[in-house]
Amino acid sequence: MIMQDNENLVFGVIVGNRSFFPDALAREGRKKILDLLKKLNIEPVIVGPGETKHGCVQNYKDSKICAELFRKHRRRIDGIIVTLPNFGEERDVAMTLRLSGLNVPVLIQATPDERNKMDANNRGDSFCGKISVCNNLKQYNIPFSLTKTHTIDPDSEEFKKDLEWFGAVCRVVKGLRNIRIGAMGARPAAFNTVRYSEKILENYGIDVEVIDLLDVIGRVERLSDSSPRVIEALNEIHAYVPCSAVPKPALIKMAKLYVVISEWIESSELQGTAIQCWTALEEYFGIVPCTLMSMMSERLIPSACEVDITGLLGMLALQMASRQPSALVDWNNNYGRDPEKGVFFHCGNLSKSFLHKARMDFQQIIAGSVGKDNAFGTCVGRIKSGPMTFARVSTSDSTGKITGYTGEGEFTDDLLNTFGAYGVFKIRNLQSVLAYICENGYEHHVAVSRSNTAPAIAEAAKYLGWEMKVF
Repeated sequence: MIMQDNENLVFGVIVGNRSFFPDALAREGRKKILDLLKKLNIEPVIVGPGETKHGCVQNYKDSKICAELFRKHRRRIDGIIVTLPNFGEERDVAMTLRLSGLNVPVLIQATPDERNKMDANNRGDSFCGKISVCNNLKQYNIPFSLTKTHTIDPDSEEFKKDLEWFGAVCRVVKGLRNIRIGAMGARPAAFNTVRYSEKILENYGIDVEVIDLLDVIGRVERLSDSSPRVIEALNEIHAYVPCSAVPKPALIKMAKLYVVISEWIESSELQGTAIQCWTALEEYFGIVPCTLMSMMSERLIPSACEVDITGLLGMLALQMASRQPSALVDWNNNYGRDPEKGVFFHCGNLSKSFLHKARMDFQQIIAGSVGKDNAFGTCVGRIKSGPMTFARVSTSDSTGKITGYTGEGEFTDDLLNTFGAYGVFKIRNLQSVLAYICENGYEHHVAVSRSNTAPAIAEAAKYLGWEMKVF
């Protein structure tokens, strides 16, 4: 499932203007930015020409008018663009942001001068004005983002890319503030690596809703095989991946569990889940939940293994940035002697959009201890080649902060004969990444996405107050 990049984005727009620079530049710059936002299907919130001179901000009165407009739309605005067609009034731009009270990402764009138009009637000096605006925002303690180059024309393809990146930043920031996620069951005893601080997450506005595995199984047992909800879930499973190799009793158990998990997600208004999948469900219920988790992730309600709640946050961040499914995998194997390649693996919870010819099977590792009949339910296959972003989020008890790392690489077509859900990856500085993970005590799990979104994840972390290392 992939959503449109700019779907439902709303940006506040501040057009800076300084009175002794050409007004024509401000009028033209305002029109350019609005034309571009319309083309990109982004809704602007901006003062009109009848409210301030040329619909720009160039004094304290304008700041109050623009800030009031932003406050009226505060629940809708995802981010703010400050566009500087000329130098702009840096203090009034900063004051507008302060008075608005909005705590959203801010992008600063400055329009370049033309070499053959540097006379007093045409020169804008936004190159210099941008530095002054940023200086004031620093003084006001307002975080902001920059375009890739210091000055950039609103009409350029480069600025469109800047806006795509900024939109991803805004989605991550908005999505991870005041979010509700679910933990189903207790962390498996053998997985100390996925421990986390619920209190630190709460301090960042992340609420964890917990449900006991016994409660889940109890609800499952109340469902009859012929329940319409169960039949509907069973049909959905059959339509999702081929499952002819799976016994019917196991499929019915999966359908019942899917009903219970789906109802829990809906009633608790959860944006994602982390599930105890090792090994109580296999021993005492007789299935693995991997395909169900795959189905939820495909629906953009990501589900993480082994109650890895902070791993789930990495999945959510990647999903919000890319608007497509993410997955949680193990940093699992070297690939021969190549220092830049390795193997990602998990039992089989990756969404089917990650995989070549996804199908349902049994979990070969768990089957060794609980028996094959109790281990059906994995979604297996090889990860498709293409772009890859990785991200890990964790809680640091020593600092009381959320920390993490992110970077980019690629999934490759290199040959590999193994089982489960797996794929070969390549990261240019892989050995540095692995050393950083080990030296800083990060988990063996990492979230991945079929996208190039690491810069957006890193920038969003700045607004969220997370400490994020970028590779």
